Amino acid sequence: MPRKWAADGAFVIFDRAANRHPGVTVRYALPAGPLRRYVSTYSQTVVDPGTPTVFDQVYPEWPNIRMTVGGDMAACTGPGPLRTCNPICAIGPTSHATHFSLAPGRYWTVSLLPLGWARFVGIPAREFADLWEVIGRDSPFAAFAPLLACDKASDRTSDRAGDDFAGAAARIDAHLLAMLDRPARGEDAILRAHGALLDPEVTSVAAFAERTGITVRALERLSGAAFGFSPKLLLRRQRFLRSLAQFMLDPSLAWIDTLDGQYFDQAHFIRDFHRFMDTSPSAYAASPHPVLWAAAVARTAIAGKPMQVLQQQSEVA
Repeated sequence: MPRKWAADGAFVIFDRAANRHPGVTVRYALPAGPLRRYVSTYSQTVVDPGTPTVFDQVYPEWPNIRMTVGGDMAACTGPGPLRTCNPICAIGPTSHATHFSLAPGRYWTVSLLPLGWARFVGIPAREFADLWEVIGRDSPFAAFAPLLACDKASDRTSDRAGDDFAGAAARIDAHLLAMLDRPARGEDAILRAHGALLDPEVTSVAAFAERTGITVRALERLSGAAFGFSPKLLLRRQRFLRSLAQFMLDPSLAWIDTLDGQYFDQAHFIRDFHRFMDTSPSAYAASPHPVLWAAAVARTAIAGKPMQVLQQQSEVA
C-alpha cells in the first residue's frame, strides 16, 4: 500500500480502495456549444438506495446551481453546521471548502463560469461570495428553478437503469439556451480576465491587470463584480487549486510533488491549505472522499480538467 509524506510532516497511508464507494456514481456532460462560454459542465451524482448518507467536502469553486431529486442534501461553506439546501439552491463563488452530505437520491449540478454569472444572474458576485440560497420565488436565481423538472425521476427508489441522463442534460441545455437573451455587460473584459487568471505565468495583480487590458483599480472592480473576490485572492486561490488538482488525480502523490511553481516551500502551501480548505493537508488526505475522487476522474474524462476553476471558457458560439 503506498504511503506518502504529507506537507505538514505526517505520514499518511493512502488506500485507494478506501476512497471507492460502491453506492456512489458521478457522471458529467458538457453543455451545448453556445453555452460553453457560460457553463462549464453538468454533473449528476447518484447515491444508490440503501447506501448510508455520504459525506465529503468540495474545494473552492465558481458558482453552481445544485438540485436534489428524491434525496436530501445539506451543506456548509467554511466552518459550521450543515444545513438543508433542497430542492434547488444556488451558491456563489467560494473561497472556502464546502462540506456536504448526500442521502440516497439523485443530485444535479450546473456549474457556472464567471461569464455565466454575469449573463444569467447579473448581481455582483461579491454579494454572494461564500453564500448559499435555496431558490424561491423572489430569489435572484428564480429563473433557474424550472431546471428541477429537467430530471423527470422524483421517486426516491428510482435506480440508474431508469435514469435518462442524456435526456435530462438536453432539457437543461434547452432551458439555459432560452436564457441567453439576457444581456450582460462587459463580457469581453470578463473573458480576458478569466483567461489571464488561468495562466500560471500571471503571478501578480499588476500582470493580471495588464493581461486583461485594464487598470489595477478597474480590475479590482471587475473582480468583485464578476468573480466575487479581490484579484490578489483570486490568484492565490488559483495557485492553490492547481496544486490540489494534481493530488486529486493521483492521491498517492506526496504533497511536495503536487506543489505549484509559485510556492516558495511546503509551509507556504500549508498556510494556503488551511485558508482555503479549513483543515490540514494530512487530515484531508486521510479522510474518505466518496464523491470527489470519482468526480475528478469523471470530470477530467469529459472536460479535460478535474476542476471547474481550471477550465478555460470555450469560444464556441
